[in-house]
Amino acid sequence: MSQISREAIDSAIREYRDPYLNEDLFALDAVKSVEIDGDAVTVQVELHYPSEGIAGGLRQIVANAIENVPGVSSATVNTRQSIRAYRAQKDLQSISGVKNIIAVASGKGGVGKSTTAVNLALALHLEGCRVGILDADIYGPSVGMMLGLPEGTRPKTRDNKFFIPVPAHGVEAMSMAFLVTDKTPMVWRGPMVSGAMQQLLTQTQWNDLDYLIVDMPPGTGDIQLTLAQKVPVTGAVVVTTPQDIALLDCKKGIEMFRKVDIPVLGVIENMSMHICSNCGHHEPLFGEGGGQRVAESYETELLGQLPLHMTIREQTDSGQPTVIAEPDSEVARIYRDSARRMGALLSRRERNLTSPIPSISVSDD
Repeated sequence: MSQISREAIDSAIREYRDPYLNEDLFALDAVKSVEIDGDAVTVQVELHYPSEGIAGGLRQIVANAIENVPGVSSATVNTRQSIRAYRAQKDLQSISGVKNIIAVASGKGGVGKSTTAVNLALALHLEGCRVGILDADIYGPSVGMMLGLPEGTRPKTRDNKFFIPVPAHGVEAMSMAFLVTDKTPMVWRGPMVSGAMQQLLTQTQWNDLDYLIVDMPPGTGDIQLTLAQKVPVTGAVVVTTPQDIALLDCKKGIEMFRKVDIPVLGVIENMSMHICSNCGHHEPLFGEGGGQRVAESYETELLGQLPLHMTIREQTDSGQPTVIAEPDSEVARIYRDSARRMGALLSRRERNLTSPIPSISVSDD
């Protein structure tokens, strides 16, 4: 039996190019070991972004390539993912129990920002990550309802100082809605809202999260700017529709994040195409190509395009978002693909090697 060439094995592994980063596994430092035992080869691969949905394909493609190397009778490819903590704007220290904070924002309301935030969080969970979601839309918190949490849900506390996030569909959730009733209007000025949001963030005991999705309030005013300056955000996703007026506000949102040194990981375009529930006809009611044009002009990515479909609204309103209600549907696949793409782009960012700030509490003692 001829000796298997390690160089040929490495060359076979390099044939696989990452679908999101467009590099081979060695260039990504993803190959952790290659073991040759007689005519059997075992490869260990570690990716640093949400990759559960593509891991099976990666294993099969790489194994097939290795088995085509002369002398190899069998190849085993094992995959795992390890999500790292990445640098926040202005080198702000990360929050205890949270590796990365992702802000989901929109320049205006009504574009499906909260729906996107919830489905993106759930998509990251299905991709094998530990995920939390913080409802920072103090004036109109809706994440609890979208996750199917009943009215009157209250978080448990520890030592009367820290909130324990509420579990829902495998993610950890925290919202101002858990602390007030639906009939309590938040008649607060900007500084009060910013303070409440920071208190929710730092006084919640997040449990070793890979990603904390923050559903930001719509707009680009004082509240949003203050949050963007004081919360250690590692990346942002801006939600828009193809409508011209929404795209104008989308650009303002991107500019806001740029001013505070937060990388915009990409744009998600909602309502990109109306699909008739009776005949299946596709029609771009709000225009088309807008999200792609904005992404190109700001040198960011179009992470995904979601259709205008009645079931998305119905499932979210019922507390069973599409990613959970129909995990194999086209819409769920788009959300999961967007989550992988977002995580892959974030993995390009410089790592955060500083120690996180501990949770803090404020009392009258």
